[in-house]
Amino acid sequence: MEAFKVHGSVHNSVDEALLLKRKSEEVMFHLNGRCIYLVGMMGSGKSTVGKILAEVLGYSFFDSDNLVEQAVGMSSVAQIFKIHSEAFFRENESNVLRDLSSMRRLVVATGGGAVIRPINWNYMKKGLSVWLEVPLDALAKRIAQVGTASRPLLEDLDQPSDDPYTAAFTKLSMLAEQRVEAYANADARVS
Repeated sequence: MEAFKVHGSVHNSVDEALLLKRKSEEVMFHLNGRCIYLVGMMGSGKSTVGKILAEVLGYSFFDSDNLVEQAVGMSSVAQIFKIHSEAFFRENESNVLRDLSSMRRLVVATGGGAVIRPINWNYMKKGLSVWLEVPLDALAKRIAQVGTASRPLLEDLDQPSDDPYTAAFTKLSMLAEQRVEAYANADARVS
């Protein structure tokens, strides 16, 4: 697995956006129109990085969570989890990835848990999968700043006994432990 380091926060740095643009231009020829699937923990920047890559490569960008919301006619992943279930969401997520895998020239930001279903890897392996690996403390800080309302697996963290950072870090640590081996299936890793 190939890896290169991107230091700091992709969200705030023009220099890092330029680095991503340069790197994506280097790989454009080798992609030959194949889709790029971004995987990683919630808050790792998949949508932000995906939009930059899509722009530079002349690809279309899709967020698989948004496509699931549209497919089931609901306004958020949190609502889908609450009204239906996580299993219902994951099944629809697999359907979306199946449909996207038959297309070309896409950058897809997957949901953080898309990697846990082996069938999804069958779809993503038709393209190039890239794991955006971000330290858990940085993820916890990001999530503590914006809240957990849009993060159904973290919604139960709204407990007054814990500060938002500690609660997010604890839950993210558990999720990362469950998913790290699956993320490692990606073709490339960006730390």
